[in-house]
Amino acid sequence: MIVFEDVSHDYGGGPLFRDVSITLGAGSFHFLTGPSGAGKSTLLKLCYGELIPSAGRVSVMGQDRRQMTRDEMAATRQRIGIVHQDCRFLDHLSVAQNVGLPLTATGRPLPQGDLTDLLGWVGLGDRADALPPTLSGGERQRAALARAVIGAPTLLLADEPTGNLDWDMSQRLLLLMMELNRMGTAVLIATHDMNLIRFAKSHVQARVLRISGRKLTAAGAEL
Repeated sequence: MIVFEDVSHDYGGGPLFRDVSITLGAGSFHFLTGPSGAGKSTLLKLCYGELIPSAGRVSVMGQDRRQMTRDEMAATRQRIGIVHQDCRFLDHLSVAQNVGLPLTATGRPLPQGDLTDLLGWVGLGDRADALPPTLSGGERQRAALARAVIGAPTLLLADEPTGNLDWDMSQRLLLLMMELNRMGTAVLIATHDMNLIRFAKSHVQARVLRISGRKLTAAGAEL
């Protein structure tokens, strides 16, 4: 699905990381951890094609990112769900309308029954008509997850999805993502929360990657 071959990236002041080679296969579950500023968010952006690597090769769904046209990348992104750390919504639209935007904005059908079921799955069935400013932090993150998976993606990328949540809500959100993985969706979660990773590893076969010192390595068994 996503393959990095000797990938390096920098923003003009030297490489943020270098020589990264990983494969995110179908149905896999990965965590990405490391100190702030090490490049976790940048690596995620390379996964969904927002960035092109400074060196090396990134293949997204079997295509070389450098050779993909804008239309090809847009079509490929329909197969990738993204949960950003700062989950933004259109405040004048309801929760249901915000969740459905990835489909309605691209002209794809949005079956009302599917939308209702999805909101119920993330525990927001009674908040469908609410406006985003009225949501709690946990509700916003669950709405962001619902929006990310409304198009039935084959890959879910989440950037610090539980960073502003308490432990109970963090577990609830993680359990939802693990359930998606059991249904076949590949998952990559960037997080600094070691407790979250330990909790997940007791429930799902997950590989933990650590990025620091400009290198990406497999995390040790002590996790």
